[in-house]
Amino acid sequence: MKIMVAVKRVVDYAVKIRIKPDKSGVETQNVKMSMNPFCEIALEEALKIKESGLAKEVVAVTMGPSNCVDTLRTGLAMGADRGIHVEAARDLVPLSVAKVLKKLVEVENPELLILGKQAIDDDCNQTGQMIAALLGWPQGTFASKVVLDKEKQVATVDREVDGGLETLCLDLPAVITTDLRLNQPRYATLPNIMKAKSKPIKKYTPEELNVEIKSDLEVVQVTEPPKRKAGVILSSVDELIDKLKNEAHVI
Repeated sequence: MKIMVAVKRVVDYAVKIRIKPDKSGVETQNVKMSMNPFCEIALEEALKIKESGLAKEVVAVTMGPSNCVDTLRTGLAMGADRGIHVEAARDLVPLSVAKVLKKLVEVENPELLILGKQAIDDDCNQTGQMIAALLGWPQGTFASKVVLDKEKQVATVDREVDGGLETLCLDLPAVITTDLRLNQPRYATLPNIMKAKSKPIKKYTPEELNVEIKSDLEVVQVTEPPKRKAGVILSSVDELIDKLKNEAHVI
């Protein structure tokens, strides 16, 4: 079995986000970048499946400018066997990413495609669902547990929903998107970081894959959320009720 994992380069989760002066987007110059945390979980799950003997190869895929290769090398250092980089100069919207992934799936023929449920930069939560629709594959989103049966060629996925847990049985090939509680991603060790430098990375362009990159979305303006007002200490229950009634208008 071959598993393909999509990973994305984003602003590191620990970095304080700054808005560009022209409010056209988020400042990314001279800012620490890293792999999207949900993508790390997806890659970790693929590696665990391989280590259990149910898969022979894990292929990491990323899209974007040339510096996205750094994120791909991180994935290789974690344990992926090889990488694929689709070089694109402009930002990609989820539908464009899904179309590129569809072409790569046709080239690589994986039995399982795993993605993070969303990226922490745009929080779209769309790519996994879109690629499943384009491929006509079953999908298990927000996965908190994944069990594969190689003989029956099915994947059992526990997914988190508002009411608790929902269990799905998916015929392979399938698309799975990962939630936070699925696993704890490993750290790349120094020896593996060195080995990753010699692992192969195949490069494509969208044109080579016959995918037209265009955006149906226009970012009008990006602004910071309003500052929260300082809290006040009330002296009595009557004062609290008065404020809830006359200022907050909730009672």
